[in-house]
Amino acid sequence: MHDQFLKLQLKFWEFITGEDGQDLIEYGLIVTAIALAAIGGIEQFASAVATMFSKIGASIS
Repeated sequence: MHDQFLKLQLKFWEFITGEDGQDLIEYGLIVTAIALAAIGGIEQFASAVATMFSKIGASIS
């Protein structure tokens, strides 16, 4: 019985101090940062394209 308690305690300690899922969280944060930067870039690109088409439309008419 004492052995089982020690094994359980050891497994709990390994679970608390383990770093197994840390890489997945870091990759998730990196992907989120890239996605936010891409969204910001796309908004600026769309604005520039809209301005360009407005100028082209004004010069044609």
